[in-house]
Amino acid sequence: MDPFVIAALLLLGASTGFAAGLLGIGGGMLMVPFMTMLLGRIGFDADQAVKVAIATSLATIVFTSISSVRAHQRLGAVRWDVVGALAPGILAGSLFGAQLAGLVPGRLLGGFFGVFLGFSAVATLSAKPSAALGALPGAGGMLGAGAGIGVLSALLGGGGGFVTVPFLARRGVRMQSAVACSAACGFPIALAGTLGYVWAGRGLPLPGGTVGYVHLPALACISVASVLTAPLGARAAHTLGTAALRRVFAALLFALSAYMLVRSIRG
Repeated sequence: MDPFVIAALLLLGASTGFAAGLLGIGGGMLMVPFMTMLLGRIGFDADQAVKVAIATSLATIVFTSISSVRAHQRLGAVRWDVVGALAPGILAGSLFGAQLAGLVPGRLLGGFFGVFLGFSAVATLSAKPSAALGALPGAGGMLGAGAGIGVLSALLGGGGGFVTVPFLARRGVRMQSAVACSAACGFPIALAGTLGYVWAGRGLPLPGGTVGYVHLPALACISVASVLTAPLGARAAHTLGTAALRRVFAALLFALSAYMLVRSIRG
């Protein structure tokens, strides 16, 4: 690959790895737009680049989530009861979402998701534990929530933190624990979504270095850098107060919301 592309992918991996640890996101919403541009430089057409960027983003989250969750676990923040309740729905939703991705018009999806991100940012800022909102739903509710998280994450190449963190915070889970649980949920999201994209892209005439829709050289560059920086982000998350962490997370969601809406309007 072009040395510039390799350097850019390493920098992208370092940035998204830190974000994964700090905010419990897989980094896909930061990764996909930049990776799409970089893939265009190495021979992918516009339609291929978007799908390959989403698939490769999910594949990198397999590695980033492991590194991030280990750091959170050492700090005692992961609630495995919550992760276990969400995981079955996440697996099913991610597999389904990967197959659905090729059927959804890009502009419609972008506009919907921009609105959704803005709503999630508002929910994160206003989340306050109470008798009405503090309890997590039962097994069926957690299964449904996991399925919704999985579908959205697979469609957009993210680790689900943009949905998981606000959902758990709204239900009274401490912000640091919500971030840690989101990091842990990123693994089944990424694994199932990656397998789905490998299957969906099988046999297609894509440029070299791909398995299905996953681009292996980009996966290697981003994963190496992100695994190194994810623990740094996780430690930073535990030095910030809950209110500060909410504001950081909400600010990122608002910025991404604006980007997605502008992109969908411009086409």
